Amino acid sequence: MSQLSMTRTFSSAAVACLFASACSFGPNGNPPAMPEPAHYGADPLPTQTVPAQGVTQQFVAGAKAGPQWWRTFDSDELNALVDEGLRNSPTLAAADKSLTAAREQLRAQIGSNMLPTIDAGGQAARQRALAIPEIGPNTFLYNTFVGQLQAQYTFDIFGAARLANAALASRVNVQVYQFDAARRALAANIVTAAISVAMLDASVQTTERLVTLADEQARDAQRRYELGSVSHSDLLSAQQSAASLAASLPGARQQLLTTRHALAVLLGRTPDQAPAPLDLASLHVPQQVPVSVPSDLLKARPDIQAADATLKAAAADVGVATAQMFPSITLNASMGQGGFSWPVALSGAGAIWSLGASISQPIFHGGALFAQRRAAIAAYDAATSQYKQTVLAAFQNVADTLASLEHDAQSLDAANVAARAAQQSFEETAARYRLGAVPVTASRSSEQQYRNARLDEIRYTGARLNDTAALFQAMGNPVVEQAQASAETADVAK
Repeated sequence: MSQLSMTRTFSSAAVACLFASACSFGPNGNPPAMPEPAHYGADPLPTQTVPAQGVTQQFVAGAKAGPQWWRTFDSDELNALVDEGLRNSPTLAAADKSLTAAREQLRAQIGSNMLPTIDAGGQAARQRALAIPEIGPNTFLYNTFVGQLQAQYTFDIFGAARLANAALASRVNVQVYQFDAARRALAANIVTAAISVAMLDASVQTTERLVTLADEQARDAQRRYELGSVSHSDLLSAQQSAASLAASLPGARQQLLTTRHALAVLLGRTPDQAPAPLDLASLHVPQQVPVSVPSDLLKARPDIQAADATLKAAAADVGVATAQMFPSITLNASMGQGGFSWPVALSGAGAIWSLGASISQPIFHGGALFAQRRAAIAAYDAATSQYKQTVLAAFQNVADTLASLEHDAQSLDAANVAARAAQQSFEETAARYRLGAVPVTASRSSEQQYRNARLDEIRYTGARLNDTAALFQAMGNPVVEQAQASAETADVAK
């Protein structure tokens, strides 16, 4: 079990203990029952996709992705990029420090409202008292020296403090799950950005070749027009095609550079240190794709876990608002030494002490306490609805990615067949051109058809790889071991 998993387990256990000890004034905080669909999408889950580029992806129901799922793409370069990003991301570092701050805030709150407070104080003063006419006109000058310890403790009879701590502990858990989600999202974003860069790079190279072919066609049309073998309309059509294709190339290059810059920032680098594009052919789509059952998905996705923790915090807030309507008892005590001179203050005659208790019962606050409780109940109801929506959105996310993978395979298979046919046709036409059986325009036109078919294949290859990464992300399994995670939240909340 990873340290992050231990953190979640201990934190949840600590919050559960707090609820068990003081939650009779509010809801129990358990998430509402959710329907478990027989399958995620409108259509049943297929056992596998159609074969595309020689690879058939199999959907393994009930399986779970490994903690470093991106390694299933069989690319050492991709693995290195993800590891670098998880190690160097400023966003993750900021989230980690925010989580540490939240844990310390929880420790501070528990220390202040569950344990007595003891303060030491000292005072030395020289004072002038007004004259008393009945005694005489002279005023009195004197010194006072006091040193004492003061203690105060409020008895948490109705659980207001314990429930407040439970609410804050749950909110710390929300940040734990959000930190986990940030790590998973970062890994997925690096994978999809690297795939997109590889796809765009291959597309730009293919487009550059198409521009070269179109320019050659336009120049050839110009020569033939000058010789009178083609019409002016044919020349203009060739020039228009070449110019239109050339106009699309800067945009493609800009998209490639923008994606490379984004990838560099994800890795914690400056844009000028963007990594070189990966070879699209070096990325292999995983053949085994795990698909968690819906009941496991509720426990695996950090967004659902965060919604659950938010619900528990809202339930505790209802208990706090209710407990504040009941009496509170505070005990005060102090002891020390005091006197009008240091010798007296330090002697037995200078001993001073006090002990007292106070009780407070709210009677009339203009309806504020009732309104606060109604607001807490409404916030709890809102958290319940938000939990339901988060679960439904998670189901939709999985359903969409599963459908995308199936359709990606179908589109890629068709594009691959078209590209292979166009390539074979181009190779045969090129061979006939070398033998002098066809003009160069025929060979060039055949290559253009092949390059255009290849563009479609590149696009669908990238889509299949990206949607596979999206499905691993949607499954919600932890990405990596969190080396810095610990059971601090649970230790503080105990």
